Amino acid sequence: MNNMQTVSTLHDDQTGASPLGGSGAQAGGASGKLLPDIWMQDGAKRVEQALARLLCAGDDGETELMAAMRYATLHGGKRTRALVCMAAGALADTPAHMLHDVGAAIEMMHACTLVHDDLPAMDNDVLRRGLPTVHVKFGEATAILVGDALQAHAFLTLASLDARGDTRIALVRELAQAVSAEGAAGGQAMDLSLVGKHVELDRIVAMHRMKTGALVRASVRMGALCAIAEDAAHAALYCALDRYSACFGLALQVVDDILDATADNATLGKTPGKDAAAQKPTCASIMGLQAACQFVRDLLRDAGEAIVPLGPRAERLAQILQRANAYLFKHAPCA
Repeated sequence: MNNMQTVSTLHDDQTGASPLGGSGAQAGGASGKLLPDIWMQDGAKRVEQALARLLCAGDDGETELMAAMRYATLHGGKRTRALVCMAAGALADTPAHMLHDVGAAIEMMHACTLVHDDLPAMDNDVLRRGLPTVHVKFGEATAILVGDALQAHAFLTLASLDARGDTRIALVRELAQAVSAEGAAGGQAMDLSLVGKHVELDRIVAMHRMKTGALVRASVRMGALCAIAEDAAHAALYCALDRYSACFGLALQVVDDILDATADNATLGKTPGKDAAAQKPTCASIMGLQAACQFVRDLLRDAGEAIVPLGPRAERLAQILQRANAYLFKHAPCA
């Protein structure tokens, strides 16, 4: 039995079991085909509910810190990282409640990186998701603490999962690596170091793979790790998922670069034109908008090809790529 066969035997397509542990009746049409709008909307809603539950006030009432943490996480967002986690979890019939909490932990960590990136000492942005950034609304000191606390709560959520100890350790390790000096933190440091400099495209791509791509990679892998250990028997599965996430994560950041140069506040949800104003080199500024759009399309195509060996159980991962393509076509003038 080869590795891909090993993956496929984890599922029985004749049982009607939901790939997300019970939401199949909501997400399937008459033909049984997964309906992307329904499962994505339902998944985002479930993660939002998990975040509200996990970031709740204590017995002494809500503090300003907790209010700011909830503000940073519960006021919008496409929940893309949580959704790719759920889509990867569909490969292994991971229980829905586990995916919702893991997705919430990922979104806490993502919010942590955004709050810190927006600080005056970093990207100095005053808008995020169409609202004042956390340091604008609550003050810079509180914003720093919000990022710190969200990171801690993300790990607490993973450590408290109803799962085997080795599974929890694997999930904690994966998320920690994603935001380490080799991941988002290192990518942000590289981003700051490149301001005002002429750099080659491969340096920008390397930075994007760390700053944005590492957390996307972790999100995909964590969905699978909830139920499938990373071992020799599943090496081909994780190789396919890593290829998918490498392409998709980079595509997300290049789309962001394009929209920063072309979109308005309403579309972007934050201040447009920040990269050019700050003299930050991006894929869009180096390649040009047309070439950057083609680069995104190529990356999304390559991501789709990476998961072909995984068969129909990877349908939700493919649907996320379709949504990204549609988003690019709708909002980027070069598409």
